[in-house]
Amino acid sequence: MNNIDVLLIEDDADLQLAVLQTLKLEKINTLGVSSVEEAQKYLIDFEHHGIIVTDMRLPGVSGTEFQRKINIAYPDLPVIIITGHGDIETAVKAIQSGAYDFIQKPFSAQQIINTVRRALDKRRLIQEVYELRRKLVDANSLDNKIIGNSISTLEIKEKIKFIAGTPANVTICGETGTGKQLLAQCIHEHSGRKGPFVVINCAALPESLFDSEIFGHEIGAFPGATTQRIGKLEYAHNGTLFFDKIESMPLFSQIKLLRFLQEKKIERLGSNEQISLNVRVISSSKEDLFLLAEQGKFRGDLNYRLNVINIKVPPLRDRVEDIPLLFAVFVNKAADDLKRPLPEIKEHKLHQLMTLPWLGNVRELRNEAERFVLGITEPVFIKADNNLSLQQRVEEYERGLIVSEMKHSNGNLTQTAKKLNIAKSTLFDKMKKYKI
Repeated sequence: MNNIDVLLIEDDADLQLAVLQTLKLEKINTLGVSSVEEAQKYLIDFEHHGIIVTDMRLPGVSGTEFQRKINIAYPDLPVIIITGHGDIETAVKAIQSGAYDFIQKPFSAQQIINTVRRALDKRRLIQEVYELRRKLVDANSLDNKIIGNSISTLEIKEKIKFIAGTPANVTICGETGTGKQLLAQCIHEHSGRKGPFVVINCAALPESLFDSEIFGHEIGAFPGATTQRIGKLEYAHNGTLFFDKIESMPLFSQIKLLRFLQEKKIERLGSNEQISLNVRVISSSKEDLFLLAEQGKFRGDLNYRLNVINIKVPPLRDRVEDIPLLFAVFVNKAADDLKRPLPEIKEHKLHQLMTLPWLGNVRELRNEAERFVLGITEPVFIKADNNLSLQQRVEEYERGLIVSEMKHSNGNLTQTAKKLNIAKSTLFDKMKKYKI
């Protein structure tokens, strides 16, 4: 039963055979039975994997009665009802009581395929969330922090595992809202370092306070210094110091940071004593530090010290495969935090989310999840902090549509091209262009 996607309950032998053949041609593994009593033998093995398609009128236990029992016992198991022309009202009531959808006889092959695929997509999303929750039992698991199964996300997870235990400095590059600080914290947590994870927001640190904040000071070091202060570097001893928005650090302050990276020693203001420190430095930037260095806006020698290891975080629009799972996790968390019922995430909602530009990246998606839980249906879009041209915005939308349709077609390129009404060769060209 582990390889069965659909459990079909249909007592009409001809109709059962037709549906079985239709789904088989779509590579959807389906098991057909003639009664609820026969279907019940498979439920124990089936409850956490596939979906059920059942005729409403069956000998013995009816499909409607079976559907109600299933939705009570297994509320996450989608049940699709097959109904005759005179049973529409009953089918609507079945939807209200928990059925996923209904199909009215006579129906086309494409109708049953589309409905089954939507239900399977929902089922897979539910299973991904369950799997994530299982992994979250391990508080130190990267899956607890870095959510997503796209190639780029998996590569980032593997890179973190590989470099976390080294003392090498790391620079994380990515747009605002992509989760750069989260990655930095993951590196620290998997590094084995016993000291703390300390954050410095370079954009909010005045140059006049840099020495005191970073290196600390002694009593009497300057007017008003009535107590000794331990600086952030010293506080981060045996741990990690994270310089967020490092591109905002003034050039004069960069020279002082460079000296520490070279010598691994500091002097508090007002002291001649050198203190040796064991601190790993991770920095983040939303701009290309190499380009800034070429323009004279960032010290090239400091960049090379910081950029021993570079992690580039792609924007959410370039990894739309992660959106369904991310959104489901955010919705679950928002429902818990806001003390609201957990709303059902409809397939059309995910389709909409996967075609949006997400200029605010993961942060914007998290906000949208909270709005969704609160019942606010119109999305609010964050304005771009980079001036995207009309052509760039069109390309982002087009890429999202292609990825979304590929997901719905389970990677079948012929079906995807047909859905998008383009030639298969054109689809290949666009996939190459957008690195899908």
